[in-house]
Amino acid sequence: MAEVKLGNENIPVFVEKESKSFKVKRVIIYSILILWCAFTILPLYFMIITSFTDPNSSANLQFSLIPTEFTLDSYKYFFTFNENVLRWLFNSLFVSSIITISNVFFASMAGYAFSKLRFPGKNKIFWMLMCAIMIPGQVTLIPLYILVKDVFNMTDSYYALIIPSLVSIYNIFLMKQYMTSIPSTLIDAARIDACSEFGIYRKVILPLAKPGLAVMGIFSFVAHWNDFFWPLLVTESSTMRTIQVGLASFKFVDSTMYGPLMAGSVVASIPMFILFFSLQKYFLQGITIGAIKG
Repeated sequence: MAEVKLGNENIPVFVEKESKSFKVKRVIIYSILILWCAFTILPLYFMIITSFTDPNSSANLQFSLIPTEFTLDSYKYFFTFNENVLRWLFNSLFVSSIITISNVFFASMAGYAFSKLRFPGKNKIFWMLMCAIMIPGQVTLIPLYILVKDVFNMTDSYYALIIPSLVSIYNIFLMKQYMTSIPSTLIDAARIDACSEFGIYRKVILPLAKPGLAVMGIFSFVAHWNDFFWPLLVTESSTMRTIQVGLASFKFVDSTMYGPLMAGSVVASIPMFILFFSLQKYFLQGITIGAIKG
């Protein structure tokens, strides 16, 4: 029993002491979490450490988790290996940004329409989209490539990298589910004030949907920044490669330049860290929406 002083009186308070079994359980849980975090961080640590090693020693598979010396030769080799390295970074940034902005705009408009508007065939169209999202992307990859290459002749261009991903069905579903939680009374009040539908979308829906838009924007940018197979399939020249395809250039027939490869991976990770930390507030709000009710 402990006493808490309130004014001039000491009020007894019962304090429940932790049992020995509870302490042991907590130590076990913390140990498992620390071990799990260590295994999660280990690849990132290895990538950063290897990027500061000598390119020749890394090519000879001489790795060490505790390096004896640090050098920037791998970063110099990465930027001087190919004259189009900066172009690869620009291509990835340009393509990922355009696709993200397009998805934020079109998916949010479609989500608003499916969640708050009434029009003929709304449910049928939505469920058709849900059936399409169940089809694996590998199934539609070949016909999509034939359309891009033979029908529209857009290979080795920004059109081939951007147009097939201008809007994602998953993002439409995500925004539809998020905007369903927005009170319809706000929309009715805006209509009473003679606000147009696009005005409601711009002045009412978008400000309230910032957390959902942030989550969708981060997921879209990261997914297309890290995309490898589709850019590899539709690009032919070195100037049109993205950074993920360009990193494969450091793997040769007889060896792999792991130092420059890891240096390029570190450089390629920077935009994703910047995007996440700049939208962290909205991202945390978006992933916790609905966790607390009332």
